[in-house]
Amino acid sequence: MHDMEPRFRQIRKVMVYVLFLNLAVSFAKIAYGFYTDVLSMQSDGFHSLFDGVSNIVGLIGIQIAAKPPDKEHPYGHRKFETLASIMIAVILAIVAFEIVHSAFDRFGNGNHPEVTAISFAVMLVTMLVNYSVTTYESKKGRQLNSEVLLADSAHTRSDIYVSLSVIIGLIAIRLGYPIIDPAVSILIAFVILHAGAEIIFHSISILIDESQIDPEEISEVVCNVEGVIDCHNIRTRGPPGSVYVDLHVEVDPNMSTYKSHTISHIVQYRIKESFDGIEDVLVHIEPAHTRSI
Repeated sequence: MHDMEPRFRQIRKVMVYVLFLNLAVSFAKIAYGFYTDVLSMQSDGFHSLFDGVSNIVGLIGIQIAAKPPDKEHPYGHRKFETLASIMIAVILAIVAFEIVHSAFDRFGNGNHPEVTAISFAVMLVTMLVNYSVTTYESKKGRQLNSEVLLADSAHTRSDIYVSLSVIIGLIAIRLGYPIIDPAVSILIAFVILHAGAEIIFHSISILIDESQIDPEEISEVVCNVEGVIDCHNIRTRGPPGSVYVDLHVEVDPNMSTYKSHTISHIVQYRIKESFDGIEDVLVHIEPAHTRSI
């Protein structure tokens, strides 16, 4: 069995659990939002509904990412998880556009939505559910080094602030200011866009192989290995939890191949011991009197 499979099984378990909660929350807000004609509640409901859609996208992404390396993908399929995170961000952008469109339509039609005690109850209960979900998902995301879980927890966290703005809007409507309803919806759209932008920037940094570990920190660890004279050309890439490291290590030019090979294995072990989430370490052994350019 591929050693990454237990991790992906845990991620899938978390996402299925979160999916059902997101769907329950979204249907409650959408249904009562349409019943009372409160656009901000409808918008928040669709925001939560697309949380569920993003969970499905994430599940598909990690299903592919869980596959072991093969001939066409010798480094594995982990970046499919990153691509799934970007898909979540794209979905968020689409939702934000639709909310803004609906809000501008509402500005001109003079609708007066109805606000009841149940409206407040629905929003408060869904806020509590969202808080529980984002806390649980964020914790699991850090434990499992999962970009999808961390991206989705950031999205769900934004739901809490969105729901709070909806409650403020409901209070304003009760006080006789229905214009606040579409205004709050536009605010929700900007919150959604911000969450999407954060996900995209993080995902792009992984896709373009941005350095994941400070080379100086790796150099300090490697140069403390007995027999290592110096090291350079230290490079790291990959998503959290699956970082690839390659570096050049200088040894005595008169050292035997066997001993230099042993040093290479010790360097690999020390790096994996010193840094979390290292998938593989490639060590290039070279004599100390020459340097690769």
